[in-house]
Amino acid sequence: MRELIIALGLFLFIEGILYAIFPSKMKNILLKLNQISDGQLRFGGLIFAVIGFIIIWYLKNNV
Repeated sequence: MRELIIALGLFLFIEGILYAIFPSKMKNILLKLNQISDGQLRFGGLIFAVIGFIIIWYLKNNV
């Protein structure tokens, strides 16, 4: 549970830094998000979830 809270904190930190440093670029990214189909977003989300799972699994089992 501790690792999950740390991961959530790290996610919020990185997200916050991106909005603080690049506010106009983040707005543009969010506007472009409307142009992407639901299928493409779903596929991209699935790919990132699998990559994240592999990273976590590797670190938990090999480090």
